[in-house]
This record gives sequence, C-alpha cells and structure tokens, in this order.
Amino acid sequence: MLKRYIHHLCIQTNTYKESLVFYTKALGFEVVEETPKFHGRAFNTWLKLGDFYIELQTGKFGEKLVVANSNSEGLVHFCLWVENLPLEVERLKELKSHFILKDGEIIYHVENGSLCKVKAPEGTIVELRTNKGI
Repeated sequence: MLKRYIHHLCIQTNTYKESLVFYTKALGFEVVEETPKFHGRAFNTWLKLGDFYIELQTGKFGEKLVVANSNSEGLVHFCLWVENLPLEVERLKELKSHFILKDGEIIYHVENGSLCKVKAPEGTIVELRTNKGI
C-alpha cells in the first residue's frame, strides 16, 4: 500500500479575520502563506500545525456562504490532541472562545479520555482531546 496521510482541510468563511485569529491565536496554527485576491476570493490562506494544514478561504466576491450545521452529512468536526486539556481550556476562555457544552460541562469524559469542543467563528467545530488513540 502507498504511504498516505491527511494533508489539509479547506475551510471557507464569511468571517475571515475572526477565523484567522481563532486558528492562529487560539489553536496555535502558523500562517504559511496568505494570498489576497485569489481566484475571485478576497483571501486564500495556508495555516500549519505540525504536518497538518488548513486552507482558509473566503467565498468568491459577492458570494455569501451558507452556514453549516452538525446535523448535516459530511465533515462534522476535526480533532486536535492536546497535552494538557484543562490548561488549554483556561487559555481559550481568556480568548473568549465559544465552547460547546455537554450536560453543562466544558470538559467531559468519553470512553478513553477527556475532551471538549470549541466552535470557530465560521462555525467549524474543533474537538480537543487528551487521548491519542481512538
């Protein structure tokens, strides 16, 4: 079998500046390349965290992107492993991040570890968890 790995996710946003701040300041991605006026879009930007990339882009000029929701088919969330979840949650609280609560709790336990979910300005749900396994 050929070697394969996930290279990137593409996230479109109507709130480019807010989303860029969220992914860089809250989640620690670095801007690799920011291209204004890219193929009819205000911006197309590559963000990197380790070997993983996000292609963050605006809709095409004059286009209002529709809001995604977690009850639709397709990508529902993506997950990042973190070493110290309580510390990350406190840091994200200081940045006024939007947490998705479960039974009123930010951090909750699943079968093999603890996790929380935070919502990016454009609506992408990002899970942060402590367990590297499934």
